Amino acid sequence: MTTTPIEVSATRDRELVRSLITGDRWITAHALADLDDGEFPRTRCFVARRGTTPIALGMEYSGWAPQPLHLYGEPEGIATILQHGIRPRAAWVPTPIGGNPVLDLTYETEKINPMLRMGLTRAEFVPYTGPAAALVVPLIPSDAQALNHLYQLGFAAWLPPLAVAEGVYRGIHRNGKLVAAAGTHVVGRRERIAVVGNVLTASSARGNGYAHANTSAVTDALLGFCDEVVLNVQRDNAAAIAVYTSLGYSVKAEFEERLVIRRSGISVPRMLRRLFGR
Repeated sequence: MTTTPIEVSATRDRELVRSLITGDRWITAHALADLDDGEFPRTRCFVARRGTTPIALGMEYSGWAPQPLHLYGEPEGIATILQHGIRPRAAWVPTPIGGNPVLDLTYETEKINPMLRMGLTRAEFVPYTGPAAALVVPLIPSDAQALNHLYQLGFAAWLPPLAVAEGVYRGIHRNGKLVAAAGTHVVGRRERIAVVGNVLTASSARGNGYAHANTSAVTDALLGFCDEVVLNVQRDNAAAIAVYTSLGYSVKAEFEERLVIRRSGISVPRMLRRLFGR
């Protein structure tokens, strides 16, 4: 019996890509949102076919490595994509608990973040109504510098003004200085789904309900045109989980966010690897 070979090719066929993003929408939210007109041109997509039948998809966001990499479909197809299609030097890959054996064939895991995927719908949303709610204001592209200053206090990030313009950001100022903010990683108007992120309050301003207020305001705005809103949170971040739970978010899945480095004869300097940490 002859085995039909698997072939890999790049594609810009958005409908084909959509058909291969399989699984629960809560889990595939990032990839679905990347189908938007503003996001899809920034992705690299490869499809594996057995004969004429598409069997797997690799979808990588463009930019400086490491970027998110999403893999769907038959293991043999995914393995072929990683060998002959998408070949990033480093990437952030969401995997089930325990990892993905196919990924391990070509990548070493440098770091594992145990994560929760939380989400809600409009019916489940519980808006925050505490005193801090009145302090929340929309943030605009010219606020990008203040946002980057704030985020550098808590985690490595660089946010361009375009990201603020295309996303949904809210913040709270104290004495004219931005001290708390929340925003989005990606907004999928086409699929009516969005991913909340970049939630941070300066240490000097914590304990005032600012994270509740900002996250609530961003969520409320997104639910104006999205059916589902999701976010990721590290499994051991009890304080953040409590904030999100109070707003109606519930756990939809547990997974691991893995920083992977392509196996090769050339090592990645450890100093650069540390820069990839989040």
